[in-house]
Amino acid sequence: MTHDKDPEIRFVTATLTYLSYFIMIVIGHIRDFGGAVTGQTRYKGAKTKKGYADLFKSWESFFTRRLYHRLQDCWNRPLSSGPGVYVDVMERDTKDGNCTLQTTGKSTRCMNLGSYNYLGFADDWKETCRDDVVQAVQDWPISMSSSRVVVGNAAVHDELEELVANFVGKESAMVFAMGYGTNATAIPALMGPGSLIISDSLNHTSIINGARNSSSLIRVFRHNDPAHLEEVLKEAVVKGQPRHHRPWTKIMVMVEGIYSMEGAVCRLPLIVEICKRYKAYIYVDEAHSIGALGKSGRGVCEYTGVNPADIDILMGTFTKSFSGMGGYIAGSKDVIAHLRRHSAGIQYHNSLSPVVCQQILTAFKVIMGQDGTDTGAKKLAALQSNSNYFRSEMIRLGLHVYGHMDSPIIPVLIYLPGKVAAFSRECLKRGVAVVVVGFPATSVVLSRARFCISAGHTKADLDEAVRVIDEVASLVGIKYCNSGLGY
Repeated sequence: MTHDKDPEIRFVTATLTYLSYFIMIVIGHIRDFGGAVTGQTRYKGAKTKKGYADLFKSWESFFTRRLYHRLQDCWNRPLSSGPGVYVDVMERDTKDGNCTLQTTGKSTRCMNLGSYNYLGFADDWKETCRDDVVQAVQDWPISMSSSRVVVGNAAVHDELEELVANFVGKESAMVFAMGYGTNATAIPALMGPGSLIISDSLNHTSIINGARNSSSLIRVFRHNDPAHLEEVLKEAVVKGQPRHHRPWTKIMVMVEGIYSMEGAVCRLPLIVEICKRYKAYIYVDEAHSIGALGKSGRGVCEYTGVNPADIDILMGTFTKSFSGMGGYIAGSKDVIAHLRRHSAGIQYHNSLSPVVCQQILTAFKVIMGQDGTDTGAKKLAALQSNSNYFRSEMIRLGLHVYGHMDSPIIPVLIYLPGKVAAFSRECLKRGVAVVVVGFPATSVVLSRARFCISAGHTKADLDEAVRVIDEVASLVGIKYCNSGLGY
C-alpha cells in the first residue's frame, strides 16, 4: 500500500465553491419570496396544512427545493439492465424545471463506473453462479417470512455462517438481511451506557447511527490518523467517564477496511498496536474490503498482515464483492451468542433470503477456488490491476484523486456544485455512467465523482473511460493539479 498525502483544495477553489452555494441560496430565497407574493410556484402543494406544525425542518425543505432539485437528474437514475460493466440507463425528462422527472421509454447503453460489482459476478453470473441459485429457487422459498429466532432459520443460513467464519478467520459468525442494518443493530447490542466508542471521523453513517443508538459516549479521531487515535484513547483512559471519572465499562475503536467515500485503506497495523496498548476493543467494517483486498480476497487483515485474532469484531457486507445482499458479524463464539440474543437485526428483522444465501455461498466458493477453477484468483488479480491502472490514469490527467493504490474505490474531487452536475451529465452523454457525490454525503467543499472499478472491466473499457473523462474534465474544468480553476 503506497499513498502520498491527499491533494488539498486550493484557496481560490474553496472560495468559488462557497460562493456557488451562496449564490444558489440567495436565488432560492428570492424565488421563494416571488412565489409567495405572486402565487406562481412549482411548490404550491408544499405548504403546511393550516393549523399543523411543519413536518420538515425549513432548511431541509429549502435545500431540497432550491439546491437538490437543480441537480437531481444526476442521481437515482433508473436502469433497465443488470449492474454489469455495461448498463442501460433509462432516459428521463422534466416539464417543471427538474422538480419531477419522468422516464421517456428510451434508454442509453453506458459503461458502468458506479456499481459495487468489484469481482464482476454481475457480468458472468450465468457461468459462475446461475445453476446453484436456480436450484436454490427450487429447494427453498424466496422468503422465510419470519425472523431467525422465530421460524426463519434455515440450514443454508447455518452453512453460510460457518463458511464466513472460516473465510475471515474467526470462531463464529452471524448473517443479517441488510448491510446497513448490520452495523445499526449490532453496535447497540454490544455497547451501552458507561462505555465509550472512538470512531474514525469519516466512518459510514451506519456506524454513526449504530453508535448513537447505543447510548454510549462517542469520541472521534481524525481520519485514518493513529497518532490522534492514541491521543484520544490516552485522554479517555486517564480521565474516565464525565463528572464522576469512573473507568469506562469498555472502549471500542471503530474503523473501516476501505473508506467508501475516500478510497483509503485503513492503517490497521498501527491502530491494532495502539488498541492493544490501551486495552481497547477494535471493530472493523469490511463492507468494501472483504473480497476486494488481499491475495485471496480475505480483506484488510490479509492485505495489511494483521492476524484476525487481533480484531475483536469483523463486520462485512455481501452487496459488493459477492453480488448478494445483507451483511455479517464475525467474532468469538461468546460475542456471536450475545448478538443472537440481543441484536434487533436478528430478533425482529426478516431473515436473509435462502436464495440470496446460495448466491453468496457460490460466490465464496468461486473466490476460494472450491469450484475447481482459478476464476476467483483471476478476478482478484484483475480487480487489483484494473484499480491501479485507472487510479494512475486519473492522476496522470491532473485530477485531484483521493485514496490508496489497490483500492477499487477511486474518488476524484470536483468541488463546485455546478461542475458536479455538468460532469455527470456530460459523461452520460458520452456513454459513461458515473456516480457523483455532494453535500451532505460529503463536506460542503469536497463534492466528488466516485468511480468503482470492476474485475469485469477490460483494458479497452478503461481506456475508453479515461478518454471520456479526460475530455469531460477539460470541458468542465476539474484538472485542479494544473490550477485552482481546474483548467
